Amino acid sequence: MAEQYDVVVIGGGPAGNAMASGLKSQGKTVLIVEADLWGGTCPNRGCDPKKILLSAVEVRQAAQHLQGQGLIGAPKIDWPALMAHKRGYTDGINDGTLNGLTGQDIATLHGQAHFQSDNQLAVGNRVVSATDYVIATGQRPAILPITGHEYFKTSTDFLDLDQMPKRVTFVGGGYVGFELATIANAAGADVHVIHHNDRPLKAFDADLVKDLMAAMTADGITFDLNTDVQAITKTATGLQLTADNFELTTDLVISSAGRIPNADQLGLANVGVTFDRHGIQVNDHLQTANPHIYAIGDVSDTPVPKLTPVAGFEARYLVGELTHPGAAIKYPVVPTQVFAAPKLAQVGTSAATATEHPDEYRVNTLDMTKWFTYYRFGAQQAQAKVVVAKASGQVVGATLLSDVADEMINYFTLLIEKHVTLPDLQRLVLAYPTPASDLQYLY
Repeated sequence: MAEQYDVVVIGGGPAGNAMASGLKSQGKTVLIVEADLWGGTCPNRGCDPKKILLSAVEVRQAAQHLQGQGLIGAPKIDWPALMAHKRGYTDGINDGTLNGLTGQDIATLHGQAHFQSDNQLAVGNRVVSATDYVIATGQRPAILPITGHEYFKTSTDFLDLDQMPKRVTFVGGGYVGFELATIANAAGADVHVIHHNDRPLKAFDADLVKDLMAAMTADGITFDLNTDVQAITKTATGLQLTADNFELTTDLVISSAGRIPNADQLGLANVGVTFDRHGIQVNDHLQTANPHIYAIGDVSDTPVPKLTPVAGFEARYLVGELTHPGAAIKYPVVPTQVFAAPKLAQVGTSAATATEHPDEYRVNTLDMTKWFTYYRFGAQQAQAKVVVAKASGQVVGATLLSDVADEMINYFTLLIEKHVTLPDLQRLVLAYPTPASDLQYLY
């Protein structure tokens, strides 16, 4: 007879853990299943370890910007020591997460979950059943299906390199490619980013992407645009990438061409759940075509960026939905960023959209490079495009390119969500001089 629970959560990452803990606190009997590392991608092999590596890059960059302006000599990155620092954090995630779950008296199983039929979920040689199921299995890096694809490595491999190769190439100009290219370049590698068209980071403002690429090029990164890699061949001198009228030999090739949902091994066809390359289809209650199966986080096909805080937001919503059903999910504005050098971040209505509706919006385009906030640390780039609704005077969108864009974008998220006008903001006294004290000049 199958073990019975109120809810089975499939996936032990940020979304699944938040889901399991929230349901347990509401008195539900919960089982959480994980096929890989407890804690999921973000803390084990994603945003957290990436940010640890970037911390050294940021310090090095800050010192470089002040050469001859108060500093002499910039630090060099000691890759093995930096990797040891990263592992000092990541090595404890799996056991720490599992201990946290068991400490809450949440049942756990390790293995691949597979729906056999309605209300029958197999995990290894065990079969479990539940009133409801929540799929929170996340995504994994996509591997381009080209000749020699077996030579591709992924972001997972990059974030656990023992040594930095002399030559590193990223195939795919999304945020992963830009961020890891920044790290590899700072660590001393000869870095190429190859992209199949002339518009990398297509979700971000085209002008500021060009500015970012110019800054990264000045730092030594080569962008090979309009290049569709056709094959990778192992040679005596390294890995040779070929495309039309293009050849490049490198030591490490990372496929940074997006991510795909971890939905293909769950037996979803057996329970009437549909998915595609964008994720599992859900309605505005995060419910799949099967009314007792839900999907949250990166594995779901929802109209918001695939980010860890979004996964947590969806988990909190669904805990409420499974305990006290109510309204459809309503997302706040979601900031996104590229942790390159400098950083690129955006939230809300884009400048491109605003330009298409000039009667509704005003776009403030600002070069802040010489403002005190940025002058003091020798910033090379500080740009902003801020969108203001003409009728209300409220900020409704912003795109930022600077060394502190990742922090500033959170201020703009608050301004948008709280509908703050310039007079509202000027009724506050903010610490000066800080990036936040510049906000009143960006309206």
